[in-house]
Amino acid sequence: MEKETVPGGSGSAMLQSKEEEETKVTDGKKKMKVMVAIDESAESVNALKWALDNLYGIVGFTPEAGGGGGILTIVHVQQPFQRFVLPALSTSSESVRKSQEENSAALLSRALQMCKDKMVKAESLVLEGDPKDMICQSAEQMHIDLLVVGSRGLGKIKRAFLGSVSDYCAHHAVCPIIIVKPTKEQHE
Repeated sequence: MEKETVPGGSGSAMLQSKEEEETKVTDGKKKMKVMVAIDESAESVNALKWALDNLYGIVGFTPEAGGGGGILTIVHVQQPFQRFVLPALSTSSESVRKSQEENSAALLSRALQMCKDKMVKAESLVLEGDPKDMICQSAEQMHIDLLVVGSRGLGKIKRAFLGSVSDYCAHHAVCPIIIVKPTKEQHE
């Protein structure tokens, strides 16, 4: 086993095995962790479709690869539901919460079906909080190699007032990010 010397902190040398580096690569392709953030918008579905169509051959997501292929994680972030203290609203808040969960499940089910149709293994994740913060935090915590998000195609002024999840992620995500612009049909 060959060892390579890498400069370390306090004057000591750390040894890194080339064998360890090779375990991250299967058949010349790196095992990538790709995250696609989706919501109810057509733009996010377009981003997932783009990732499936364009990253499929590069990353090597195949059922035959088993653990050797990349990992696709589909993440959906729910806005936190503000509960009120009033007892009369407790039943309605539970029904709103249940509706949010059902909508998330339906959304992820459609996304996972898109992956299955392309023979791409995927996992799903539902988070609660501010979407832009939660997407960046989960990408960092999960050591994601590539983040894919859709863009609504807002102009500079609208983006400044309304905020943009894709713009925020582009500036705060710790991994490379691909922002999929809307198609001409979606933009009109």
